[in-house]
Amino acid sequence: MALMGSAFFTFTIAMVMFGFVSSAKFDELFQPYWAMDHFTYEGELVKMKLDNYSGAGFSSKSKYMFGKVTVQIKLVEGDSAGTVTAFYMSSDGPKHHEFDFEFLGNTSGEPYIVQTNVYVNGVGNREQRLNLWFDPTKDFHSYSILWNQRQVVFLVDETPIRVHTNLEHKGIPFPKDQSMGVYSSIWNADDWATQGGRVKTDWSHAPFVASYQGFVVDACECPTTTTAVDNAKRCSSSAEKRYWWDEPMMSELSLHQSHQLLWVKANHMVYDYCEDTARFQVIPVECQHHRH
Repeated sequence: MALMGSAFFTFTIAMVMFGFVSSAKFDELFQPYWAMDHFTYEGELVKMKLDNYSGAGFSSKSKYMFGKVTVQIKLVEGDSAGTVTAFYMSSDGPKHHEFDFEFLGNTSGEPYIVQTNVYVNGVGNREQRLNLWFDPTKDFHSYSILWNQRQVVFLVDETPIRVHTNLEHKGIPFPKDQSMGVYSSIWNADDWATQGGRVKTDWSHAPFVASYQGFVVDACECPTTTTAVDNAKRCSSSAEKRYWWDEPMMSELSLHQSHQLLWVKANHMVYDYCEDTARFQVIPVECQHHRH
């Protein structure tokens, strides 16, 4: 009986950590928000293309506060230099919060670079870049953002690649008071995306196509008519309602996840804003405390 109880507990932990929620159809959760003619639908598969006329983008139909969002993406194959494919969450307005995955295109044979960024109250400049440990153009891989009142975690195939911790007790603002939409887009950014803008987009290789499947949103949906304060209350655990993302074990990485993050940083990180002394004469305040 003890073994059965232990197994059940382990399974429950796994469900909490990885959010075993079945994926939804694209149009249940999302809608194109620009360049509808640059979308194609093949069953459960959605493709967006970039050509020399336009990029494309989609957005969630609802906004959310806390939870986990995941999408499986197969990135642009071949020479994708100058292109950016993004998957991100963002609120509205000049003081917006935002969590970014940006996949920076490359010339054939070079590794794809993933740039992550965190905006708080309209201020970003928190870029980290890493090379992936697989070819993201050959198969679908899952990219997730986990967000609760204690941390924001970026995950690739459930491996954490970045953590942004709540340091409000140090006087540092943390994004927890604005509902956020979920977005993806593909566009031309050859002024900066590949080797700092030195390699431009080769339009003879267009269209550049990013493919999507496996859409999962396991988060607290926020009605548009509800105030931010009320949404924050509604999407936090109370005596009446317990959310999995507020469980104590979700307040920080597990030991295994911490080891995974250390491995990513040691072997795959190529840029960290916290170490860019040329750009920041004074180290950004969160860098002094953060265990990103």
